[in-house]
Amino acid sequence: MDLTLQSRVRLNHGGEMPVLGLGVWNLHGRTAVQAIGYALGHGYRLIDTAAMYGNEREVGEAVRAVGLPRDDVFVTTKLWNSDHGYEPALEAFTESQERLGLGPVDLYLIHWPAPRRRAESWRALEHLLGEGQCRAIGVSNYTVRHLEELLAQSSVVPAVNQVEMHPFVYDPELLAYCKGKGIVVEAYSPLTRGNRLRDATVAAVAMKVARTPAQVLLRWGLQHGLVSIPKSARSERIEENARVFDFELPAEDMATLDGLREGYHASWDPTDAP
Repeated sequence: MDLTLQSRVRLNHGGEMPVLGLGVWNLHGRTAVQAIGYALGHGYRLIDTAAMYGNEREVGEAVRAVGLPRDDVFVTTKLWNSDHGYEPALEAFTESQERLGLGPVDLYLIHWPAPRRRAESWRALEHLLGEGQCRAIGVSNYTVRHLEELLAQSSVVPAVNQVEMHPFVYDPELLAYCKGKGIVVEAYSPLTRGNRLRDATVAAVAMKVARTPAQVLLRWGLQHGLVSIPKSARSERIEENARVFDFELPAEDMATLDGLREGYHASWDPTDAP
């Protein structure tokens, strides 16, 4: 089935998640509210925030201001490292939920596989899921090793694993593992935070298909089955990032982009996280 901006992927906890959304890392105040409002007005239905970003209040304000039915907008937030542990995680979630002011959270993630306490944090997320305070739970920055540890201790499979993913940090092993477990892989920093948009190979593919390098990177992710959350505060970029559903990258171009894999992280690298 052809994808559109309204397309959603079904989660293993029930419900559906949009395939493209807006990341709001480092957006604050009126800039954040305006960017989120513009994205929602343009058809985006997924907003990704985190306690660590310090902008949950702005996300809630923007979502309420647009006036869409609450169930139409999928909101993700995350548990930060300083709040790991069973009781601390429950308290941190309550604080995030209050800052958002949107009722149940659509997706709550462990932001980073913090050592020693992450199993207790996951138990807290299981409780929140069971109580209906969040509709799905998942993890972020988890490698196959971290996922195997979690699944050895819990029967609740994460709905989502949010990781940095683009051609330069392409991880087919992780993608295959998650697919086999029914875990949706969500790509943050899919545009490499702009650091590889001038790459010669990406530029050549973009010229071939008459698209921008950013659109090529996002389309690459969609064709790999990823949910992507590019971040931007600029209306023209928000529009550009959404224009990725009316073209397809040929198989040879996908293979070329796959070949850029070099382990480059624009953000955190969880490979050696204990």
